[in-house]
Amino acid sequence: MSKTIVDNRVLKPELAQGVNEDLLPTKKRIMDPLSYCASFMGGCVSIGTFSMGASLIGVLTVFQAILAMAIGCAVIAIALAIIGVCGHKYGIGFSVQMRSSFGTIGVKIPGILRGLPAIVWFGYQSWVGAGAINSCFNILFGFDNLVIVYALFTILQVALAIKGFEGIKWLENISCVFIIAILIYMLYVVNTTFGTELSSVFSGIQGTWGMPFWAATTSFLGIYSTMIINASDYSRNVKENVGPVFTGSLYAIAILPVTLFMGLIGLLVTAATGNSDPVVVFSTLMGSKVLTVVTLLFIAFAQVTTNVLNNIVPPSYILMESFHVKWSHATILVGILSVVVMPWKLVTAESAAGLSLFTQFYSAFLGPIFAVMAVDYFILRKQKLDINDMYDKQGPFKGINWAAIIAIIVGSICSLFIMDLSWYVSLIPTGVVYYVLMKVLPSSRSFRKGTIFDE
Repeated sequence: MSKTIVDNRVLKPELAQGVNEDLLPTKKRIMDPLSYCASFMGGCVSIGTFSMGASLIGVLTVFQAILAMAIGCAVIAIALAIIGVCGHKYGIGFSVQMRSSFGTIGVKIPGILRGLPAIVWFGYQSWVGAGAINSCFNILFGFDNLVIVYALFTILQVALAIKGFEGIKWLENISCVFIIAILIYMLYVVNTTFGTELSSVFSGIQGTWGMPFWAATTSFLGIYSTMIINASDYSRNVKENVGPVFTGSLYAIAILPVTLFMGLIGLLVTAATGNSDPVVVFSTLMGSKVLTVVTLLFIAFAQVTTNVLNNIVPPSYILMESFHVKWSHATILVGILSVVVMPWKLVTAESAAGLSLFTQFYSAFLGPIFAVMAVDYFILRKQKLDINDMYDKQGPFKGINWAAIIAIIVGSICSLFIMDLSWYVSLIPTGVVYYVLMKVLPSSRSFRKGTIFDE
């Protein structure tokens, strides 16, 4: 087996033996800055953003809603850049990166907390996308069978993901221009069609700069909080000469416009029609069969680009790490699990507020994971890892690091007291507890290797 060079160090061949090739340090960096930006632009077209926008009706003014989305996106971009530094430098993914803080067995806990929301969103967005395709078939051919379309649509997405990151790159690059153009057109149609109704709805809204405003930033941040902690799964594929500041700028450029457009469309459409389901609204809104079909196909295509990048890749890596299965088997299992969550229950008219609460709830657990990973890599290890320790299952990171587990429990409990600000509230308590426990907890002694507490 050839040697794997990472940051001028060599991964010992015996440590690479038996490790799934997709979990080894990346040898080939396939993403230039333009491709990476396009990938995130295509991958961030989450239909859930429609629902997040819809949940703000009667709470914020349009300006406040836009500002809340912008703040959420700025935090996302910074957090992605922070977590992605490690993966970019060492070529390792999320499941390997967490070994230094959670342990080779402990990684299963944050892995499950990361994977479950992704699977739920995969199922939800697949059902919405299938609904759009089914509407197109009904308009064009009179065919109407949502269950069959949903099954085939889920299979299609899993098949695309099986091709790996090379296929994902081209899928996202091709889609980004089309996505932005259609989003602009959809916003234009909503504004011109419902201008009078919207003026009436928003004229009586006073808005607030208090808790509901900051809760809105958490909701939009929460959509991507799953993506934040596995940023290394993406950044490990970026060309090595791209720095973290530039990468953070790429995240902002990609995420902000897409989130603003989709959040506003969800807000305005629901305010005007009372329906937060974009498929139902746009299937009757365009006034032209061609435009209706194009818009519905966009909604379906957007789910493919988002699901493949954000909701299939991360849980598949987690399954590979936890259960030692092949990439193809892991992606198929993710597809099956996305059906088990019964996404048809999530797209009802009452689901918008529930999805917002769901997002805030799981953010209460993902914020602490982010804090542990950031403190471990930047404060305790000063951005230096021994790549051989990371892959040595019998080495210093063997087992479970209880300092990390206790820290995320404490952080999650703190955040649940203020659910509306769950992600923000969890950061400082988690970081402080992890730092202190890494210093004093006897069971974490081996994990101190390479840290400022190394004896």
